[in-house]
Amino acid sequence: MTTNMLKSIPLLAAAVLVALTSCAKNNNNRTKEMNQNNTNAIVCYFSATGTTEKAARRIAAAAGADIHEIVPEKKYTSADLNWRDSSSRSYVEMHNRSFRPALADSATDLSGYSVIFIGYPNWWNSAPTIINTFIEHNDLSGKTIMPFMTSGGSNITNSENELHEAYPNLIWSKGILINNASDAEISAWIDKSLK
Repeated sequence: MTTNMLKSIPLLAAAVLVALTSCAKNNNNRTKEMNQNNTNAIVCYFSATGTTEKAARRIAAAAGADIHEIVPEKKYTSADLNWRDSSSRSYVEMHNRSFRPALADSATDLSGYSVIFIGYPNWWNSAPTIINTFIEHNDLSGKTIMPFMTSGGSNITNSENELHEAYPNLIWSKGILINNASDAEISAWIDKSLK
């Protein structure tokens, strides 16, 4: 190595250190900004097959929100979910709208959150009745509730209308059907709903 090359090594090392420090600072600022805006949000979801869970994780990542699974006391089996069988658990629950499936945990500590995302699969063009159980077991007054749904073909409109009608004193924001929503659409929905 020449003397000039040896002299330039400390300068190069200093330049790399400055660049890395700058990148780290920018990332920390972005994370701090995200946390300041969204630490008061939580994504609560019920997922019988894993589809809604994936959607919930996408929303939590986009919003920088915490996440909580709404777990039934008794898990749903594939037989329970057979919508063609009028004696299946899901069929019985959804055809008696006063039915309230028990939760594994009776209440969730939502006191530190002002925004609650509530996610669910489409059952008979509605939210599963376990969503009613969750709403009725938790104090959601004064919180902004943002519903989202996964579905094989229906839209979210009917389930939103039913939830608004059942709980008119809660603050509902426009929901989203998440099936084919892009990350950009999810972010736009979150931003628009929280303004």
